[in-house]
Amino acid sequence: MAITLMTWLLAFPILGFANGLRTMTPIAMLCWFAYFKFLSLDGTWGHWAASLTSAIVFTVLAVGEWIGDTLPGIPDRTTAFPLIARLSFGGLVGALAAAGASGPALEGIMLGVLGAAAGTFVGFMFRRHFADLCGRDLPVALSEDAITLLLSGLALHMISS
Repeated sequence: MAITLMTWLLAFPILGFANGLRTMTPIAMLCWFAYFKFLSLDGTWGHWAASLTSAIVFTVLAVGEWIGDTLPGIPDRTTAFPLIARLSFGGLVGALAAAGASGPALEGIMLGVLGAAAGTFVGFMFRRHFADLCGRDLPVALSEDAITLLLSGLALHMISS
């Protein structure tokens, strides 16, 4: 019981936080976890996420986001559309992870959205600060990609264990 509670209170917000850093990476990783049966979505409303097609599509979108994020002229993640996308996907990933953990979708959505909101604004502030320190944005963007992969993998591992 305590382990389950800790998983919900840690893993789901961490997964949402990763969504605040990168919109497509957590869902792409969740699809791969589900495809390889580390996260069971069989028989749930989220069964579509366990397909190879979903995993490939979201991986392509994630790679496109990584590339696009390094280009000048991309709007800040705190502007309306990127923020809504991050919060929406945070909720979706939270709901899918909840389905895989046989838990209530509403709690997964709430924890995913809250984590995504925190990740969006914390990531924005850290990226701005470290880009100013480095004098360049690219190393910070690449570090943020790696952190997102690490956090997503850690959270999904906790949920699927």
